[in-house]
Amino acid sequence: MNEVVFPRAANGRRSSSELGRQVVADALRVADPAAADAAAAERDWRKGYLRHFRALVEAGDGYAVAAAGLASVHERMRVEREDDVPIAEVFDANPAPLATATITGEGEPERELTVPYRGEILRGDSLHRQLDTWVAAGTIEASCAEMVRAVAADPGWLDLSDVRLVVLGAGSEMGPLPAVLGWGGTVVGVDLPRPAVWSRVAATARRSAGTLVAPGTSIEAAGADLLSGLPEVARWLLDVRGRLVLGNYVYAPGAAYARLSAAVDALTVRLTAERPDTALAFLATPTDVFAVPGDAVAQATERYRRRSRAARLAHVFSAERLLTPHYPPGADPGIADSLVPQQGPNYALAKRIQRWRASTARHAGTTVSFSVAPPTRTRSVTSNRLLAAAYAGAHLFGVEIFEPATSAKLMAALLVHQLRNPRPAAPQAWQDETAGAAHGGLWRVAYQPRSALGLAALRGLPAAVR
Repeated sequence: MNEVVFPRAANGRRSSSELGRQVVADALRVADPAAADAAAAERDWRKGYLRHFRALVEAGDGYAVAAAGLASVHERMRVEREDDVPIAEVFDANPAPLATATITGEGEPERELTVPYRGEILRGDSLHRQLDTWVAAGTIEASCAEMVRAVAADPGWLDLSDVRLVVLGAGSEMGPLPAVLGWGGTVVGVDLPRPAVWSRVAATARRSAGTLVAPGTSIEAAGADLLSGLPEVARWLLDVRGRLVLGNYVYAPGAAYARLSAAVDALTVRLTAERPDTALAFLATPTDVFAVPGDAVAQATERYRRRSRAARLAHVFSAERLLTPHYPPGADPGIADSLVPQQGPNYALAKRIQRWRASTARHAGTTVSFSVAPPTRTRSVTSNRLLAAAYAGAHLFGVEIFEPATSAKLMAALLVHQLRNPRPAAPQAWQDETAGAAHGGLWRVAYQPRSALGLAALRGLPAAVR
């Protein structure tokens, strides 16, 4: 046994709720002791976690909160052996070497940035027009459009042959693997040993102009489990030649996601300690809590002022529970709270661990690509009927839901920009997180998103069940 697991609670059980409660309280304690005490005292974590994850942003001092949160994760998470040991000791094992499989594609490299969108391929002027439309609608931040325009203007940046992009979660719908392979780059892919996943990934690689490298005797038989095989994967990645970009695109359902995120963070610490020039890449979920600039607050406030009569009546007759205003007028920064209860506290913790690592790494001088991705119709989201229905009705409230191919290409372009133009840490961690954000409009809608979720789901249900 060498598996990353939750620590045992006082009753002897491994509890994801207990871990989440303790980690959030530890993170808050450096900035807001009262909020930390409230998190530690939360009895029903699965229902009550929302306000505590919001408090992590409201507390301010984002870099200190991030460092404290990560320290708590690494102190508390365990590796299951005869006796549990701290997660850092997972690398004390002497693992057997993994085989390496390689596919070199037969296609021609793409020399122009293109983005698939609603049955069209955006390029050149059509791409610029769509970026203008998204910015005007509040679907993406202006800084996101600027980054994409810069990549389109200098297509030589798309050639990532000078780095080795490690895609943890090679089969991810949102990951950059297809784009980077299409541009002729080398991708080091890691995912579970699932033939269906690797057959699809292999087909993508063969059509591309790039090179795919994976742990295994062949690509179709590739794969490694990061929860039970961290020492093997670490050793294998440390043998990869060239500068690494460690991309975290992993996902797992339920409590496994929090374990997996902790495992990947342990791997990140190990790799960056051994190879300090390693860059990091992350995608943030838009269904989280962010501090946002005053102009987003102003746009949302103006939209609330101009809301329809029907929206005003819905607010009144629901005892002010539905369609509540997004922000207090004039807030700067505002708190955009788009957490979705149905995704649960393990999902929130897993994504927060990634955000914390992005913040602390950039603050320490590491090159970091971090982008808030748009709400996207991925399989993991649409498998939840309520979320699928809410996504189908979201456009009625000013939120655009993207298709995976569009999101993946946009996010890959932002990755390129942030690797080619690494920026120093901002004075406040939240300012880093807003740069290049493509939140689908969630930051700039008139209403607090959870107060519109039920209505969006009701309106979208017919489309979602087709």
